[in-house]
Amino acid sequence: MSWSTILPKWASEPCMMGIDEAGRGPVLGPMVYGCLYCAVSYRSALASLEFADSKTLKEEKREELFENLKSDESIGWAVDIIDPRELSAKMLKKSKINLNEISHDSASGLVAKALDMGILLTEVYVDTVGDAEKYRVKLSERFPSIKFIVAKKADSLYPVVSGASIVAKVTRDRALRNWILDETAENMHRIFGSGYPGDPETKAWMHDHQHSVFGFPTLVRFSWGTCTPYFKDMVEVLWESDKLDEEGSTDRNTNRRQLKLSSVGITGYKRKSEETESSGKGRCKFFETRKLEIVTQF
Repeated sequence: MSWSTILPKWASEPCMMGIDEAGRGPVLGPMVYGCLYCAVSYRSALASLEFADSKTLKEEKREELFENLKSDESIGWAVDIIDPRELSAKMLKKSKINLNEISHDSASGLVAKALDMGILLTEVYVDTVGDAEKYRVKLSERFPSIKFIVAKKADSLYPVVSGASIVAKVTRDRALRNWILDETAENMHRIFGSGYPGDPETKAWMHDHQHSVFGFPTLVRFSWGTCTPYFKDMVEVLWESDKLDEEGSTDRNTNRRQLKLSSVGITGYKRKSEETESSGKGRCKFFETRKLEIVTQF
């Protein structure tokens, strides 16, 4: 999260906050939650700043408004940038965390941080994710001293949320534009378009950057359904698990189960039977035929 290090004088007055996100749908890059906050007494002035839902504004206008709000001493703002690797890890782990939960946690984190800094929040406006009333109740139970207004299209209804929308959108666009790829393979390029699944440039980039073993560069959200069609051309990966099998065996040699990427929603083509044959108990035949053993000491 990014926050001003100096608490403004007006922060001790009753304050309001708007929260919105950018990048919920793309298959590439981070999801960004942004907030904008100010004194409640600044509400009328805020309405005159031409903030609007960032999706309705051209990039040049969003950039202009973002620079304007950054220089306005009566406004504070912050962002929570959620890396694509974090999104994939949470959504593909055994105890999955869905995108709505990730979104709720990010929004709650912004509110909690503001309170920890000493900002006197009394009103928070949130663009809903999921059922608006359930979301409002969830936030109210965690922060009972704050009045929450959770609504669909809040970014077009409340200027404080419109401002947060601009903060989130500009931050995500800049992050994607300046993204430094971790991978160093040959022939990699940065012509990946908007990152949305329907963008032809995004599709072409994913096709050019798929790898038969490693999948995609870490810019890609592996958990997105957009990735699934590409997996049929990738190697099926199998590994062993030390988790006890369903029969409750305590023998280390019989309780290892063979797991596949298909167990977490990823499928690929079959390798030759010698490498994949398994009863689900004992060691994978690939290791048995080669007389390979697990060692704990060298």
